[in-house]
Amino acid sequence: MRIRVGHLYPDYLNIYADRGNIAVLSRRAALRGHELAVTAIGREQPLDPAAVDLLYVGGGQDREQALIAPDLVTKADAIRQAQERGVAMLAVCGGYQLLGRGYRARDGSFLPGAGLFAHETVAGETRMIGDVLLECELDPGETRMLAGFENHAGRTILDPGATALGRVVHGFGNDGESGFEGCRLGNAIGTYLHGPLLPRNPWLADWLLARALAHAAGAEPPVLAQLPDGLEAEAFRVSAERARRRGGRR
Repeated sequence: MRIRVGHLYPDYLNIYADRGNIAVLSRRAALRGHELAVTAIGREQPLDPAAVDLLYVGGGQDREQALIAPDLVTKADAIRQAQERGVAMLAVCGGYQLLGRGYRARDGSFLPGAGLFAHETVAGETRMIGDVLLECELDPGETRMLAGFENHAGRTILDPGATALGRVVHGFGNDGESGFEGCRLGNAIGTYLHGPLLPRNPWLADWLLARALAHAAGAEPPVLAQLPDGLEAEAFRVSAERARRRGGRR
C-alpha cells in the first residue's frame, strides 16, 4: 500500500538527527512491500487532514519553534481533524511541546501551540539531559520498554486525565517530578525522546506503521510481518543500559 506522510516543517524542525525517524518508517514499510510517500508541509502550505495517513513533527531550537508556531496555530483545526480520523502521529521534542497549548518562556512570554495534546510547557532553569527508559502500554495488557535520549529545558505539565506515553523508569521525563513522559491521544504520540527515537525502538515504528496502514485501508491495524531486528535490538540494549547506569525511579 501507499502510506501518505505529512512531514511538518522539515526545514525548521530537524535537529538531533530526528529525520532518521522518517528513514526508519520508510525502510520498514518497504521491506513489507509498502511505499512511504513523504510530503513536506511548510509555512503557509495547507494541511489536508484527508490527504495523510501519518503526520510527523520533529524538534527544533527556540528560534525555529518561534518561527513556525504562528503558522502551526493556523493548522490546528486540520491537525485535530486528522487525529480524529485516526491518522497516526509522532511529534518529537519541540514538535511535542507545540502540539500542546503552548510554551511559556522564563520572561513570561507565551508561544501558542496547536492545542492537540492536553498539556502546557514552561521554561525551567536547568536542562534535563541524558538517556531515558520508559515503560509503555500502548495496547491494553501489553507492556513494552522504550529507550531514547532527552535534552530539554521545558517542563511539560499534563492536564488531569491526560494519558502519558509512558512511565519513567530511568531519566527525567516530562518535568523531572511526575514520573511520566510524553503524551498520547489515540494514534497520536508526543515525546521528548530523540536522537532519533525509532531506530532503537522498532516496535514503536511498527505500531505507527500499522495504524497508518489501517487509516490508508479503512480497516483495523494489520499484524505486520516480523523483520530481522538484530541491530535495532543492540541499539536499544546500549541505550537502555546507559539509562540504567544513570539511575532513576526504579
